[in-house]
Amino acid sequence: MASFFRTKTPEHLLVKAAIGMIAGMVATGPMTVAMILWHRRLPSHEKYPLPPREITEHLSDRIGIGDQMNEPEKAAATLLAHFGYGSAAGGLYTFFPITKETPGLASGALFGLLLWAGSYFGLLPATGLLSSAKEHPARRNLLMAGAHAVWGLALGGLVRLFFEEAGEDECRTV
Repeated sequence: MASFFRTKTPEHLLVKAAIGMIAGMVATGPMTVAMILWHRRLPSHEKYPLPPREITEHLSDRIGIGDQMNEPEKAAATLLAHFGYGSAAGGLYTFFPITKETPGLASGALFGLLLWAGSYFGLLPATGLLSSAKEHPARRNLLMAGAHAVWGLALGGLVRLFFEEAGEDECRTV
């Protein structure tokens, strides 16, 4: 099985991405818990909705269904979008280069922080779904960066575990 993970066949790439997507979805759980708990500790003037909710509301308004959704539907859409994004990003992580000297936890945390920076300073403002992190209070940025580090730690650990379980001896291609 270990030789399978060192090959570059389409099947290898699909399995690699699927492992990352599953790990990314699972890692979104502890990230979400951290976000909720840290959000509760913010001062009242900074307790406006967390980014996943803001993004989902902007997107649903943009496609014309925001006014048709009730609160439970908005909450469900927010969770679905958040876990979906975490899953997709997890699939990308499996193609992020690491070595034995950079174990899954470290590379996962780094990837999580890079994902936060790229999303909150670049992708989301460029799409108009959320204002740049430069415009958000420092505590909220720390909350979100920390939550992405939690996600990355869980993601890196899970991917490494899944690859080791599957027989990848060196984890160099994870």
